[in-house]
Amino acid sequence: MAQDECEPLSPLILYATETGTAEDASNTIARECRRIRLDCRVKNLDSYSSEDLIAEEFVIFVVSTTGNGAHPRSMRALWAMLLRSDLPPDLFSEMSFAVFGLGDTAYERFCWPAKKLFRRLKALGANELCERGEGDEQHQLGIDGALDPWVSTLLDALLKFQHLTKAEVPVSSISLPLSAMSLTMKDSLPHTQPLIREDISSQIATVVCNRRVTADDWFQEVRHFEFSFLKELQYSPGDVAMIRPEPPPDRVQSFLNLMGWANDADLSVFVSRLRTDQAIEWTSSNTTSLRELFTYHLDFSAVPRRSFFLWIRHFAQDATEREKLEEFCQGEGDGAEDLYDYCFKPRRTILEVLLEFRSVCIPKDYIFDVFPALRAREFSIANSTKIHPKQIHLCVAIVKYKTMLKLPRQGLCTTYLSRLQPGDQIRIQIRPGFLRLPSSPSFPVICVGPGTGIAPMRAVIEERIHDGAKNNTLYFGSRSVSKDFYYGEEWHSYQRDETLFLRCAFSRDSPEGVKRTYVQNLIEQDGERIWQIMGKDNGFLFISGSSNKMPAAVRAAVAKAGVSFGNMSDDESIEWVAQLERAGKLIEECWS
Repeated sequence: MAQDECEPLSPLILYATETGTAEDASNTIARECRRIRLDCRVKNLDSYSSEDLIAEEFVIFVVSTTGNGAHPRSMRALWAMLLRSDLPPDLFSEMSFAVFGLGDTAYERFCWPAKKLFRRLKALGANELCERGEGDEQHQLGIDGALDPWVSTLLDALLKFQHLTKAEVPVSSISLPLSAMSLTMKDSLPHTQPLIREDISSQIATVVCNRRVTADDWFQEVRHFEFSFLKELQYSPGDVAMIRPEPPPDRVQSFLNLMGWANDADLSVFVSRLRTDQAIEWTSSNTTSLRELFTYHLDFSAVPRRSFFLWIRHFAQDATEREKLEEFCQGEGDGAEDLYDYCFKPRRTILEVLLEFRSVCIPKDYIFDVFPALRAREFSIANSTKIHPKQIHLCVAIVKYKTMLKLPRQGLCTTYLSRLQPGDQIRIQIRPGFLRLPSSPSFPVICVGPGTGIAPMRAVIEERIHDGAKNNTLYFGSRSVSKDFYYGEEWHSYQRDETLFLRCAFSRDSPEGVKRTYVQNLIEQDGERIWQIMGKDNGFLFISGSSNKMPAAVRAAVAKAGVSFGNMSDDESIEWVAQLERAGKLIEECWS
C-alpha cells in the first residue's frame, strides 16, 4: 500500500480503559506522533462505532486489562463484532495496526485482551505495523517503562511508511506541546450557575441509609448504603453503580489558594478545544469556573502518573526544581528510580507534589493536560431490583491508611460517601458488570464473595430466591464473625428457609496456633459437593472480591475437586476449569 505524499497519515488511536491509564497512554502516543507531522484522532472505544473500523487505514489500539485477564467494558462491542463467524479472512487487509496492552505481571493473564485482539486482527488480514507492546504496572515506571521504547519503535515504523528519516523530525521531544484546551476568563462576570455536574447518563438518587456494618471497635469501617430513585431501574445482578466523588469545599479552596487562583475561582471561564488529538473528558457546557472544574471535573488528589511530571517540568520557575523534575522525566536509570522512590512508592498525591515544587506555575490553558479527569468510581450493586425496586444498595469499605511516609490517606470517593446523610442527593450511573445468571433458576449456583465481594453475591442470591431457586451456595469470608460478618442475619434467614447452603471462613477466629481458614480452604474441603454441582449438575460458579491471590486459589480448589472426585489428571482438571470459564459457567467480578 503506497501512501500519497499529498495525503498525510491520520492514525486513529482507540483506547479501552477502566481507570484512565490507557487514555493517558493514548494521549502520550498522540503527542509523540505530532513530532513526525501526524495528527492523530484519539477516541474511547465507548464512543466509537465498531462498524466504522473497516474504513480505517491506520489504527493504534491501547487496551487495558481488568480482573483476571478480562477486557474492559468499553471493548465489549468491538470484541463481539470481531468474533462474528461470518467475517471474511481479508476483512482488514487494507488496514495497518499496532497494539499496546496494559497489564500487571502479578496476574496470570498478563495483557490478555491485547494479545487476543492482536491475534484476531491478524486472522482477519490486518497488517502489523510494529510488534505488540505490553506495559507492566510492576515496573518502577509503571506502564511507561514499556510504553516509551514501544512508542519509539512505532514512530520509526510510521516514519518508514512516510519515507521520512529521523533527521526530518521537526519538533524536539522536550519542547512544550500546545495545550489541548483554551480557557478564557470573563473578568467581570461571576459564574452564577449551580455547581451541578451535567451527566445525562446518570440519575438523581436520594440517600435512604448510610449505616456502618462493622463493629464500632473494629479497625476497618465498612458501610451499607441504600439509595432511592423516582423511576424504575433496569439492572441485573453483577452490574455496577458509578459514582463521581466531590472533594470537600475546604480542600478545593486550599488547592486554589496554593495555585494562586483563589481570586479568579468564581469568575466565568469559557472553555474551547484547540486540539482533537487528545482525549479530554469534557462534555459539560462551555462556560464554567475554576472552582467548578476542580470540584467536579479535574482531580488534584490522585497519585500522579509520569505524564504529570513531563508537563510540570515546563512550568517550574526555580532552576533547582526544574532540574529535579527533568531528572524525574528520564526514561531509565537514576532519574526513573528517583521518581519511583519519590512519588509512586509512597503514593504522593498531585497536591503534595505541588506543595513541594512551589515554583511550578501552571498556565490555566494547560489544566486539562496536566490534571487527570475526576473519574467515577465503580461499586458492585448489592441488591436485586426485584426485591428492592427503585433502589440501589452498596457495601463499601471506607479507604483509610497511612503511607510509608506515615501520611494519613483517605479514599476520595469512599470518604465522600461516608459523609452522606439521609436525604442528600447524588448522581449515580449504572454500567453492566461481568456476571450473567443462568437461563433458569433450576441450575445450581455457587457464590464466592469474601469481604466486600459479598455485594454482587447478595444481588445474585436475592434475585435467585425471588425467582424460586433453592440450590444456592454461598462461601463468605472475613476476619471475625462478631466484627465483620456482612449481612449475616440475612444469610442465616435464608439458611433456615433452606434456600441457601452457607459456608463461612472467619480467618482470625481460629485458636492461636491453628492455621487460618479462607474460602478456598472450605471449597477444597467440600470437593465432593463442588464436583457434584460443577461437574455433574451443570452448575455455575461466581467469584467476587479482591483480585489478589483469592480468585486463583479458588480456581485451584475447584480444579482439585476434578482430580479427587472426577478422576481427572492435574492437566485435565485445569483445562476443565478453563472450559467452565469459556462456557460462562465460571465468572469473576474482581477488582484490585
